Amino acid sequence: MTPPTPEILALISATFLLAGGVKGVIGLGLPTVSLGLLTAALDLTTAMALMVIPSLVTNLRQGLIGGHLKTLIARLWPFFACATVTVAIGSLALSRVDLGLLSVLLGVLLVLYSAIALAGVKLSITSAQERPAGAGFGITNGVLTGMTGSFVVPGVLFLQAIGLDRDQLIQAMGILFSLSTVAIAIALQGHALWTADLGWISAAAVIPALIGMAVGQAVRKRLSEAVFRKVFFGAIMILGIYIIIRAGGA
Repeated sequence: MTPPTPEILALISATFLLAGGVKGVIGLGLPTVSLGLLTAALDLTTAMALMVIPSLVTNLRQGLIGGHLKTLIARLWPFFACATVTVAIGSLALSRVDLGLLSVLLGVLLVLYSAIALAGVKLSITSAQERPAGAGFGITNGVLTGMTGSFVVPGVLFLQAIGLDRDQLIQAMGILFSLSTVAIAIALQGHALWTADLGWISAAAVIPALIGMAVGQAVRKRLSEAVFRKVFFGAIMILGIYIIIRAGGA
């Protein structure tokens, strides 16, 4: 990455301020928003690198605090393990596949994720199906994470489908996102896509992300979460379409 201009640094700060705000309101969305906006403005691998430290910092607390850590690990370790280990497999595409195609794939995942959420589609997985399904969903999620940096499809759909209560679901997503972030960081380092400059900028981006989260948490008390979710997923769909068009025309 060439030395960032003041305009680029301002864009990065604004992106993580907004992404943190979204996470503060609905408990998720920082990686999705930051990755989508930064990919649209910069490029996919740079966006993935910049996302690492803010994502890890904001998701670690969500994953560790909640009172269900041991229960969730014992229940969902096959899913978490598969979703983490296979990131390395997916990341092979970062140095072997045109980044424009991977950006299109990211856009498709964002559109798919938002469309499923807006349609209210919900899967249902029984306890007997949970472990084999978790392995399958985990492998798919890990490969796609390694290719695009997006953690959500289809991993979040699996977590929503197995009957976790709200607090368990939020903590399970925090665990998934934290493990995926660490795996992405390792993969980027392995492909020489993580530099000291990107690391410092990513670390600095924690500040606007945390400020955004604090503001979002305050807004949550005054704003209908249902309305915000519709606006959020609608915006994510538009962003995904934009990334597809931009990458396809590059």
